[in-house]
Amino acid sequence: MTHSSSNILCLDSGQTDFSERLNALLSRETDTGTDVQELVAGILADVKQRGDAALCDYTTRFDHWNCDARAMSISSERMQEAWENVSDLDREALQLAVTRIRDYHEHQLQQDWDYTDAAGLTLGQRITPLDRVGLYVPGGKAAYPSSVLMNAVPAVVAGVEEIVMVVPTPGGEMNELVLAAAHISGVQRGFAVGGAQAVAALAYGTESIPPVDKVVGPGNKFVAAAKRQVFGTCGIDMIAGPSEIVIVADGGNPAWIAADFLSQAEHDEAAQSILISTDSRLLDQVAESIEAHLQVLPRAAIARASVETHGALIHVHSLDEAADTVNRIAPEHLELALEKPDALLPAIKHAGAIFIGHFVPEALGDYIAGPNHVLPTNRTARFSSPLGVYDFQKRSSVIRASESAVQAIGPAAAHLAHREGLQAHALTLELRLKDNK
Repeated sequence: MTHSSSNILCLDSGQTDFSERLNALLSRETDTGTDVQELVAGILADVKQRGDAALCDYTTRFDHWNCDARAMSISSERMQEAWENVSDLDREALQLAVTRIRDYHEHQLQQDWDYTDAAGLTLGQRITPLDRVGLYVPGGKAAYPSSVLMNAVPAVVAGVEEIVMVVPTPGGEMNELVLAAAHISGVQRGFAVGGAQAVAALAYGTESIPPVDKVVGPGNKFVAAAKRQVFGTCGIDMIAGPSEIVIVADGGNPAWIAADFLSQAEHDEAAQSILISTDSRLLDQVAESIEAHLQVLPRAAIARASVETHGALIHVHSLDEAADTVNRIAPEHLELALEKPDALLPAIKHAGAIFIGHFVPEALGDYIAGPNHVLPTNRTARFSSPLGVYDFQKRSSVIRASESAVQAIGPAAAHLAHREGLQAHALTLELRLKDNK
């Protein structure tokens, strides 16, 4: 395989040092350093202590507009106004997306259940929604109305009573499409604040912003650090890292594959795109197409930095090797651009979202397909899942026992309590056993 003019790393699974080189490729520094952690800790403590005053100080400093408690509030009326003022095409696209996202997530709803066992205990589980969630919407390099939809709609489906949105507004400029998306997806109110200070406000509450039960939504490294530090005070969805895509291809249109490869690279210089193929000629053709696309894409500088720093073209010698490599990477997005993709699917263990066949680019899932685009990054697909209704619901166990049921299993429980040296625990059972003899 020849090297492309884009200077993308080329690997071959037959190389003796392939495993080491793949590990090096995957060991991107996506976590935040101690300097960021300490800076964020100071912001969190300040907002916790001074509330709105600290929040506005940071907003004035970082977003460069004169913030006050009244100005940072975004009412539901303001969101509705944005919805009415965007174009018909905008409304139609947002409405279609909301409908499809809602329909998909309704399949995730969990139900209460119970059963009665042989001892006579009735055991079960209750499902209840969170009361209030905070939605962080990223801003800055780009505006993401799709992020509003993907975070808010599952919360509404789950039965969350109140959704509070925070969104950075550099220069005080509101993004109308983000506000329109908030309206149509069920956000009740918002605040024009971002960064670690917004996460602090959601976690601890201020005079204007109510504390929430869970903070969801992606952000920059300061937001990620803040979410990590407030976890425990409230819940979080995940620590989101830079975007990732892995494409496994054994044929197809090189221009399509190259575009898919660049779809994540254009997000961020730290994003990672990897193409795996058994066909070295296809890898060369895609490399040429990547360079051709980079000549015309508006965000080419960002995409080029991403692919030349973190991207890779990997030649493997069988689809079994391809599956093994995918599972080591555990990517956020996985495209199986294969002649027989369903044959490889059972071998895939770790991936956030899987796109089957040549006609399903990752971007379809980003906006309109229905499944959630908030996905585990940085190899966390090994142990975590896409955002869903289950992130906005919680489970309570339920135990109901009759006298005879306690007689049946209580002695064993009392014995175990004694063995642990917890005599009061044992006493609670022994009194009931004695009194009902």
